[in-house]
Amino acid sequence: MQKLIYIVEDEADIMELIALKLRGGGFDVRCYPVAKDLFPALEELVPDLIMLDLMLPDMDGMELCAVLKKEERFAGIPIIMLTARVDIEDKVKGLETGADDYITKPFDGGELIARVNAVLRRAGWETHKNVLVIAHGFKLDFNRFEAFIKGKRIDLTLTEFKILQLLTKRPGWVYSRAQILDYLWGTDKIVIERSVDVHIKNLREKIGKFATMIRNIRGMGYKFDSDPED
Repeated sequence: MQKLIYIVEDEADIMELIALKLRGGGFDVRCYPVAKDLFPALEELVPDLIMLDLMLPDMDGMELCAVLKKEERFAGIPIIMLTARVDIEDKVKGLETGADDYITKPFDGGELIARVNAVLRRAGWETHKNVLVIAHGFKLDFNRFEAFIKGKRIDLTLTEFKILQLLTKRPGWVYSRAQILDYLWGTDKIVIERSVDVHIKNLREKIGKFATMIRNIRGMGYKFDSDPED
């Protein structure tokens, strides 16, 4: 069954382009130019994902996202924010309101589809017994803190597993070494940032061909890509 995506975008040409790309990717799409049109649509049918522009004529996109996340019936709908704003503060604010990802205009069609699939996959993990299928043959079980490749459990340390847990929350999102350390230990343990490199080196060795999904961004940190390189 096709996944249903609602697009809330007031610029007709951009809305048509997004709809075209998503339909080409096998999705069912419905479009709404203003926020007020979205609410009756949600009452009729809840989508699998919402693509939400931040600069709407009748309501700020971040405000709309916050409203949806506070409503129990709609809180579980993944939301991807789409905007021309490029400031990191805007991205952080958007994610803090409950958005699952943030794509800036102009965007690449292939990246758009990849990000949508990644968000939907995470949404499936959150609702399907807390198990995330990262790629064919590679999955994480967050109940037992275990990773499996082709059905065989990988012997990961707790630290290595938690690094995977963090990076897979938002594929494509770059985490600095300091952010990774804070997620792992907070202020409870004093370690140097380069220790992250050691843990990731060991993690990559253990996950074999899937190691290319963990990318080093020079001078910034690490990110997780949803597809392994050949």
